[in-house]
Amino acid sequence: CSSDLKQLLRSGTSIGANIVEAQAAVSKKEFLAKMYISFKECHETEYWLELLHDTEYLTDEEFESINQDNTALKKMLSSITFTTTQNLQKDNS
Repeated sequence: CSSDLKQLLRSGTSIGANIVEAQAAVSKKEFLAKMYISFKECHETEYWLELLHDTEYLTDEEFESINQDNTALKKMLSSITFTTTQNLQKDNS
């Protein structure tokens, strides 16, 4: 389980790291790319959370709490990537 926990740590911290990089982006395309990576990392984090919960490394309470935060973040990133994509399409037309 320690390797699974390390993977959770990597994917979970990658979310924030890519958001910080997006904030310093030099273009809307770069911003979108970094935000989309964060969105994908949320999906990976969800996988590791479920695996750690299924193997009883995380309690039900721990899983629900962390997973709720991850789900909320995933929804925000989905909205950001969708809106940014729409704006880029408008800019290009």
